[in-house]
Amino acid sequence: MTTRRSRGDGGLHWDEQRERWIASVTVGYTPAGKRIVKKASGKTKTEAKAKLKEIIRDYDDGLASGPANYTVADAVTGWLTYGLHGRDPNTVANYRTLCDKHIIPGLGARKLRELSAEDVDRWLMGKARTLSARTVRLLHSCLNRSVRFAQSRDKVKRNVVGLCEVPEGKEGRPSKALTLDQAEAILKAASDTRMYAYVVLSLLIGARTEELRALVWSEVDLDGKPGTDSPPWIAVWRSVREGGDTKTRKSRRSLALPRRCVEALREHRAQQAKERETAGARWKENDLVFASLVGTPLDSHNVRRAFRKIVKDAGLPAKDWTPREMRHSFVSLLSDSGVPLEDIARLVGHSGTAVTEAVYRKQIRPVLLGGAEAMDRIFT
Repeated sequence: MTTRRSRGDGGLHWDEQRERWIASVTVGYTPAGKRIVKKASGKTKTEAKAKLKEIIRDYDDGLASGPANYTVADAVTGWLTYGLHGRDPNTVANYRTLCDKHIIPGLGARKLRELSAEDVDRWLMGKARTLSARTVRLLHSCLNRSVRFAQSRDKVKRNVVGLCEVPEGKEGRPSKALTLDQAEAILKAASDTRMYAYVVLSLLIGARTEELRALVWSEVDLDGKPGTDSPPWIAVWRSVREGGDTKTRKSRRSLALPRRCVEALREHRAQQAKERETAGARWKENDLVFASLVGTPLDSHNVRRAFRKIVKDAGLPAKDWTPREMRHSFVSLLSDSGVPLEDIARLVGHSGTAVTEAVYRKQIRPVLLGGAEAMDRIFT
């Protein structure tokens, strides 16, 4: 005769058919309210009781919570579907691609409550052998946030992903900077294209490509105030990021324009007026400085495609250069010209010099004058 056990302590009973003691305990409930029961057995009552205590201990430690059939793929899908509200669509698309290509094929079939830190370590190490360090960090972040999202919805008690260190992946392709001769060749190759003013501003003021694509004419002053300390300038106050904000608060800045930028923008404005007239009723007025032939915003693919052709026409290998490397070139050219690092950091919108030095200088709200003056000396 077995003693009745307290609620939550589980139960023990003798199975005549199997001739074993059966231990069972409720470890949770399904979304439909059905109990989830975990069982174990032993040849003796003592053995079965020990296994029951182990099940309860694991449950208390968070190792056996949530639906038994809830998988890593379910957790990832839930996070992608409900956990990314307000994020930039491009960011969401990038996360989805990483999850569909790497996480779900590698760990998706694993039951979430059975996922161990060793499973995650082994998977990350495998990815680190073929992927860049940045991609491995993103994969860990996506998996970690997926499990944390599931944890907040009682699908699992403990997030083992958060216990794992991220291994170093393969070194990615470092960004490069154009030499002065290469920059001049790029400017010459771009001179007869619609992207000329875009290339000139990228190289001579160092604005991010996402900032230039959001630039509007109402924030461009090509005349300044002659005879005063107010030169032609542009306001870099927005970007194509979600919500229109720049990357950081320090990225909001007003920049004096070198003469070559002023000339290029005047030519560009005149050309855009002709395009507006040609488009007629098809023109969509957005006040954008850099727009399509009908006034709509440019996307990153438009810019990369046009830039590759310019690079090729300049006699450089198109696959080796991207539009963002014009910003790196701006920093490098200013550094080579003797402009202090602190001034360069302010011109490119960094909150301090650490990022400028670590990322950009390896080749080497007032209106900021230093960049324009230096570029006027460089590109005489």
